[in-house]
Amino acid sequence: MERAKKAELIAELRAKLERASTAVLTDYKGLSVEQITQLRDALAEQGVEYRVVKNTLLRLASEQTSAELLKPLLTGTNAVAFGYGDPSLPARILKKYAKDSDKLKIKAGLLGRRLLSVDQVQVLADLPSREDLLAKLLGTLNAVPTGLVTVLSGVPRALVQVLAAIQKDKENA
Repeated sequence: MERAKKAELIAELRAKLERASTAVLTDYKGLSVEQITQLRDALAEQGVEYRVVKNTLLRLASEQTSAELLKPLLTGTNAVAFGYGDPSLPARILKKYAKDSDKLKIKAGLLGRRLLSVDQVQVLADLPSREDLLAKLLGTLNAVPTGLVTVLSGVPRALVQVLAAIQKDKENA
């Protein structure tokens, strides 16, 4: 590969690493081209980019970025899933695919400036999506005023019921 082409590829990888909210490093050894294409398509449908990268290029691209934490893991065959939106999405898709195919191995992940172990990537994959969490938060926030209105309306309602009972007693007497 020409030096200019390598420099361009390194700059492109660095930009992706800096822009990504999550990056998951995987070992794809043993997967066929068809399987990698299926995985790449499944990830692309959700806005996640999956790239097979040379270790040297990724090592150079990661310099002076948070991805430098991945350097000790850059051995063997590596591919990186770049997630730009929901941080748990790449981990969730890769975990599901790794369960179906024993050849795909998750090696590590990056969440912002934190290196995630394989176990932490698994936990990240189990988290609900951002939309689910926002819906739960909205439901919780909505429940507080509803409960308050119910409690506050209980006092006048009880007063009206007492007055109605007194009126009924007076009418019967």
